[in-house]
Amino acid sequence: MTEETSSPRPLRIGVIGAGPAGIYAADILTKSEVPVEIDVIERLPAPYGLVRYGVAPDHPRIKEIIKALRRVLDQENIRFIGNVNYGTDLSLEDLRAHYDAVIFATGAFADRDLDVPGVDLPGSYGAADFVNWYDGHPDVAREWPLTAQHVAVLGAGNVALDVARVLSKTADEMLVTEIPPNVYEGLKLNQATDVHVFARRGPVQVKFSPLELRELAHSPNVDVVVHPEGFEFDEASMRAANEDKHVKQVMKTLNAWVGKDPTGKPHRLHIHFLEAPVEISGDGKVENLRTERMELTGDGSVRGTGEFTDWPVQAVYRAVGYRSSALPEIPFDESRHVISNDGGRVLDENGAQVPGLYCTGWIKRGPIGLIGHTKSDASETVGHILKEINPDDPAPHGVDILAKLELKGVNYTTWAGWDLLDAHEVSLGEPQNRQRVKVVEREDMIRISRELLAD
Repeated sequence: MTEETSSPRPLRIGVIGAGPAGIYAADILTKSEVPVEIDVIERLPAPYGLVRYGVAPDHPRIKEIIKALRRVLDQENIRFIGNVNYGTDLSLEDLRAHYDAVIFATGAFADRDLDVPGVDLPGSYGAADFVNWYDGHPDVAREWPLTAQHVAVLGAGNVALDVARVLSKTADEMLVTEIPPNVYEGLKLNQATDVHVFARRGPVQVKFSPLELRELAHSPNVDVVVHPEGFEFDEASMRAANEDKHVKQVMKTLNAWVGKDPTGKPHRLHIHFLEAPVEISGDGKVENLRTERMELTGDGSVRGTGEFTDWPVQAVYRAVGYRSSALPEIPFDESRHVISNDGGRVLDENGAQVPGLYCTGWIKRGPIGLIGHTKSDASETVGHILKEINPDDPAPHGVDILAKLELKGVNYTTWAGWDLLDAHEVSLGEPQNRQRVKVVEREDMIRISRELLAD
C-alpha cells in the first residue's frame, strides 16, 4: 500500500489596490507552481485604478488594457473586494491575521508639488484633480470652473497632453466617449480658446508618446501650434533623435507642425519648449504666468538664461507628475514618496525587512515607466514572495476578510457586483451609440454593484 502525499495548502495573498500593478502581481502569482488564493482589495467600488480614472476618456485604444486586466480578475482563485479602504475598514492587524503575505499596490494619485510663487492662487490646479473630474472619479467635486480663455499647462508628459487636449476640444467631440453627464455639461461651459503647453526642456527630452502627440491634431476644431522659439537641439539631443525610435517618431510629428500658422480653427493648442515656470501671479486669482527661457547645455540638461516672458493666462494646470501617499502603519520614504523597500520587500526604519509585507508599482518605484515596467516590477516582487513564504508553515488563523467586513458593516463590492455595474454603464451608453456612460456617485456604484447581495 502506498502512502498518499498531501498537496501543499494554497498561500493566501492580499493585494491592496486593483490597478494594473496589483492585478499583474495577482496574475504572476496564479501562474507560479505554488497554489494561491488571492484577494484584490480596492478602496473604490470598481476595479482598474488609473486605467479607469487616470486615462483620458478619448483614448479607447489605450483602454483596451482593461480587457487583459479583466481576464486576470475573472480567475476562480482571485476575489475582487471593492469599496474597502485600508487603514479604516481594514487594519494591518486584520490583514496579517488572514494572509501569508500582503502586497501594497496603491499607486500614485496625488499631484507632485511645484515650488514656484503663486502656485496656491485660485485658478492654479493640479492636473490629477482635473483628470479625476473628467474621468468621473466618485470622490471629487461634480463641477469644474472652466471660465479661462487663455490657459497654461505645465509639463512635458502624456498627462499634460491629455489635459491640454480635453481643454481644447469641444464638449460635443467628447460626448462620443464615456464621460458622465456632469462632465459634458461642464465642458459645454468651457471658454478656453488658447491652451499653452510649457515644457522646461527641449523637444527631444519630452516624455510624450508618439500616439498621444499625434492625437492632438485629430480634432477638427483645434489648430496645433509648435512655436519655433525653443525648438532647439544640442549634441546629446541629436544623438537621441538619431538612435531612439521613440524619439524619432515624436520628432517626425513635431517637425511637421513647427512654425506652421494657425488655419483659423476656433481653438489653438500651443506647445512651447525650453520655457520653465518661475512665478504665477494675479490680484487674488491667476492672471499671469512668468517663464524663464532655458538653454541646452550639450549633455541633454538645461540651464536658465535670465530671459523672462509674461503670459497673460487665467488658469494654470500643473502636470509635473504624480506622487504616492503614505499608508497607515507602513514605513514610507517621504523624500521619494514611496514605501521604504528593497526590490518590493518592505523595510522598517532601520532598514530591516518587515516579514510578510511587500509592494509593487508606483508606490514601490515612483510614478515612472509604462505598463511594461509595471509587469517586470510585479515579477520582481512576486519572486521574493515565492522564495520567502513557505506553504508548509501553518496558515494564518484570522477570520475570512469578507466575514470581517460583514462584522464591521462595510458595504463591500464583489466581482459579480462589478459585472452588474459594468453592464449598467454599457446600457446607459447604448441609446447614444456610446460604449458606456460612467456612473459617478459612489452610493450609486455601490447600490448597483450590491443588487445581487440584496436579493
